[in-house]
Amino acid sequence: MKGIPMALLLLTLVAVASFQDIAAVAAGSAPVPNEVCDAKCRSPCSLKKAGRCMGLCMMRCTDCQGCVPSGPYASKDECPCYKDKKSPNRLPWDTIWSPHGREHHRHNRD
Repeated sequence: MKGIPMALLLLTLVAVASFQDIAAVAAGSAPVPNEVCDAKCRSPCSLKKAGRCMGLCMMRCTDCQGCVPSGPYASKDECPCYKDKKSPNRLPWDTIWSPHGREHHRHNRD
């Protein structure tokens, strides 16, 4: 008799955990596998120093649920999540994608 309440508790916990996983996938908040982001970040980072660009791209890819602009000159409209993203030093994210990087940004301020 003592085992029945424990079994019901375990069954309830398993059911709740399964429901949360299903709800997360349905809401689109399931984590994006690293392999997906790695493949998507190679093209946009092809003209930049791979280490820095790939690290930041992987972070943004995860934040944006796997959406990454298709290349170094791609429109950020491909991934609306990117429009308002900032780099760790608070520069617009496009300075990381641009082949000219921060230098281009510094010399072309309004």
